[in-house]
Amino acid sequence: MDRDLTAVELRVLGCLLEKEATTPDQYPLSINGLVTAANQKSNRDPVMALAEADVREAVTALTRRGLVRQASSGGGRVSKFEHRLGRAPGSVLKAPPAQLAVLALLLLRGPQTPGELRNRAQRMVAFADIDAVESTLQTLAAHEDGALVECLPREPGKRESRWAHRLGSEAGEPGPVAAPDPRVNAGDPAPVAGPDADDLAQRVERLERIVADLAARLEDGGSSGAE
Repeated sequence: MDRDLTAVELRVLGCLLEKEATTPDQYPLSINGLVTAANQKSNRDPVMALAEADVREAVTALTRRGLVRQASSGGGRVSKFEHRLGRAPGSVLKAPPAQLAVLALLLLRGPQTPGELRNRAQRMVAFADIDAVESTLQTLAAHEDGALVECLPREPGKRESRWAHRLGSEAGEPGPVAAPDPRVNAGDPAPVAGPDADDLAQRVERLERIVADLAARLEDGGSSGAE
């Protein structure tokens, strides 16, 4: 299986995996359905703003790779598409639902711990416990066609290591899919990402207030002495 998917291709493939499990009545998906799913503000990290042309190009590329195919129209005028990673004939992976659920989450939300994966997978498949999630991850990591996921080094202060897919560039990498933040200059250091970012920002803000207060007091003291 290809390991060099683009950010948009990863998002589209993840959406197909997710929607097959969560909204089977609406699956396979049309291009418009894929655009809506790809640009969801919930259960997505990062949130994207893809145009129809972006999604259509990704579907074409994924179809060429054999990871997606056009579903039987059944007389409908709108073309719909489905992934080829499940157990259907001609599948690339022949993966069971538990593996597909984990892959979908990693494709749509980036690196996560087994605990996060278990909680978030409930919409697609129920894992009995963390061990079941870890067993699924280990199976994906030891796939016969090459590792599909990998365990990342544990972050300082964290109890669990995060896992990431190995199918291509992360959706959060720079590219045309995410609008730049106008408050950030090109030469500025990258903003802190992760759950500790808000706490760090609050601490910096408090320190700035303290420094400003001290500066004001020194200025007042200097002015009094001058008189």
